[in-house]
Amino acid sequence: MSRVFRLRYLFIFSLLFFVFPQASRAQSQHTLSGLVRGADGAVLPGATVAVPALGLGAATEADGKFSISLPDGPQQVVVSFVGYTTQTLALTIHRNQQHVFTLAAADNALDEVLVHGQQTLKEKLTTTQMGVEHLSIREAKLLPALFGEVDVLKTLQLKPGVQSGGEGTSGLFVRGGSSDQNLVLLDNALVYNPNHLFGLFSVFNSDAVQSVDLYKAGFPAQFGGRLSSVVDVRLREGDRQKFTTTGGIGLISSRLSFEGPLNKGKGSFIVSGRRTYFDIFTRALNRANAGKEDYSPIPDYYFYDFNAKANYTLGAKDQLFFTGYLGRDIFGFTSPNGFKSNFSWGNTLGVVRWQHVFSPKLTVNTAASVTSYKYDLNNSIDQFSFNLGSTILDYTGRTDFDYVPNDRHTLKFGAMFTAHDFGVGRLQRSSQDNSVNYGADVNYTGQEGGLYATDNIKVSDKLQTELGLRFSGFHSGTDTYGGLEPRASARYSLSNKVTLKSSYALMYQYVHLVSNSGASLPTDIWYPSRLSVKPERSQQVSSGISFLLGGGKFLLTDEVYYKWAKNVIDFKDGAQIFANNNLDTQFLFGRGWSYGNELYLEKTQGKTTGWIGYTLAWTKRNFPPQLGTTGINNGQDFYPNYDRRHNLTVVVLHQLSTRISLTASFVYTSGAPTTLPQGRFALQDIYQGGIQAVPIYPDRNSYRLISYHRLDLGMVYKLRPSRMGGDRDLTFSIYNAYNRRNAYFIYFDQTRDKATDKVTGYQAKQVSLFPIIPSVTYNFKF
Repeated sequence: MSRVFRLRYLFIFSLLFFVFPQASRAQSQHTLSGLVRGADGAVLPGATVAVPALGLGAATEADGKFSISLPDGPQQVVVSFVGYTTQTLALTIHRNQQHVFTLAAADNALDEVLVHGQQTLKEKLTTTQMGVEHLSIREAKLLPALFGEVDVLKTLQLKPGVQSGGEGTSGLFVRGGSSDQNLVLLDNALVYNPNHLFGLFSVFNSDAVQSVDLYKAGFPAQFGGRLSSVVDVRLREGDRQKFTTTGGIGLISSRLSFEGPLNKGKGSFIVSGRRTYFDIFTRALNRANAGKEDYSPIPDYYFYDFNAKANYTLGAKDQLFFTGYLGRDIFGFTSPNGFKSNFSWGNTLGVVRWQHVFSPKLTVNTAASVTSYKYDLNNSIDQFSFNLGSTILDYTGRTDFDYVPNDRHTLKFGAMFTAHDFGVGRLQRSSQDNSVNYGADVNYTGQEGGLYATDNIKVSDKLQTELGLRFSGFHSGTDTYGGLEPRASARYSLSNKVTLKSSYALMYQYVHLVSNSGASLPTDIWYPSRLSVKPERSQQVSSGISFLLGGGKFLLTDEVYYKWAKNVIDFKDGAQIFANNNLDTQFLFGRGWSYGNELYLEKTQGKTTGWIGYTLAWTKRNFPPQLGTTGINNGQDFYPNYDRRHNLTVVVLHQLSTRISLTASFVYTSGAPTTLPQGRFALQDIYQGGIQAVPIYPDRNSYRLISYHRLDLGMVYKLRPSRMGGDRDLTFSIYNAYNRRNAYFIYFDQTRDKATDKVTGYQAKQVSLFPIIPSVTYNFKF
């Protein structure tokens, strides 16, 4: 063997010794793994499994699972989670073992929502993941809400780096990305439209949700298909010990959930429903005013959703899970002149997952899911009708492996495949006498797949890295696309209270939401990558520093990021959208980039908790001349309407007593970019006569609305138990407490001379959406 080869082998051996040190030591250790859940059957993500004598510990994942390497011999294991009684067990470790730890709920229900353990902040400090926000539904239920309707997506808007789409909406614009660039998952099933009521509320029923994780950077390799963020929503699994009924009655909707054990605690289930009752009041008003000439009927509108989840233990190593969701928005209007409009839209999904434990070190989850989104718009007047619709239907299968070979490596790897069916546009025009009969239906198919592997490596006590690689591909018609998506993140501890973090991620998006407005509407169309429509691609780098302050009561983080993207999509002016067989010819393609600094201070101990977040950010787009057009904004850079320079949020939760908790949230953002005419010129109308004032528009989004700010207040009052037992509370909230008239949009009204009634000019006027809105909700559990 030559000297060169000997040196190569020596280098490789040295590298392996560095990455996998003390192999002989690993042989004397064994893996303690398993699950931590509450007595009600809910898995507990973020729970701590620790051995204080050794200074070792681990936190549970989103599904409640944990794994920790321990040496031979007797060990005292402490399992804890906020709001639950700490459990201490004496275990003798002499082989790989699995345990399911069940924690009883703490006596004080308010404590579980207001107090977090110190280990939670410590875990945030030491994890390699950055740009992630974990939200417990218990936190969301305490915060004041519009009309008293708890909304997890609106709660995420209170985190730095996240913008709302407008006043009161639940849309998310994360680090300069558009709303369709968010991967929204419900128990690993894709949700295409996560909004009710044109974006005013989200589709997630707070009674059914366990937790929400938002990833803004350093995306784990198992996630793909979107550019900006991952919103991972997990549903509760139901109580394994007893049957429970939970619900709430609010101003605009009511909720009811029922849960309980299956087959003597081998499994559990939960079913949950929610419905608004706008239509009950509007129908009563319409009936009371029927026949009045000056009365315009109020449109008929309501939404509902239904959640179901079940799990069942087949044996010591196998468990089955099922998740189902059905949600619909229904809008109807009938005018006195005979015009009728019926509009419905919504999501449907189902997931079956099988979990098998090969050994304490290796677990596999295999899932099959079906998800669909569709809308139907039907208009008619006299003998003529006009129907419009669109659908997207996905069939997905995926397998994910978790492998923990030793205490220095945690590996995840797997594969997924999705078959897409796109109903891009269905248009039908007809008349009863068949004198008009026209139809068009545009459909495409697509196949999307991905392979991934990631390894979380504990290089040393100070340095920990996570390296991942994802290969994704997409095929539609005769076009095939694909690419590698590397992911990397690292954490270096300067001390036990200060850490440095950095991350990089490359993402592809093969399915695009094409919209002709700045807001996300039900009639927006999902379109595959094909022909001239190339996949969107983005890259993001971020770095930050975290401090644990005040004896572990405060966590201060400062993150900076830079993200750039290409093949960003928009419509050209005058685009023909519906039932167009050549829709790809209506698109323009450009570049986008965003960068900013996010400061975040969080307090999670004591009677007063909460957080303060501030973001300074820039977002820009550029669409050069193409397809015979001058592009957008004549090929010059412009700010999209969700660009905000400054964003400040302050959230305070205070436990006044064992029965009363007070909450407040304050939001300030810079005004949204908008396009307004800078003047008008007179034009003689030779056909109709008279003078027309034609507006002169400057560059796109060259103006900004006035700054937005709002204060919301809330109080949760825990009632005394009734004769039936259980928990009850009244939740009071005041939205927009000081009645700030925030700008929703600007329009121009004519000013006229009182004597001659001639137009003398134009005056800008502001439209505001929500004044001060008090609300009360009655919640119960028995």
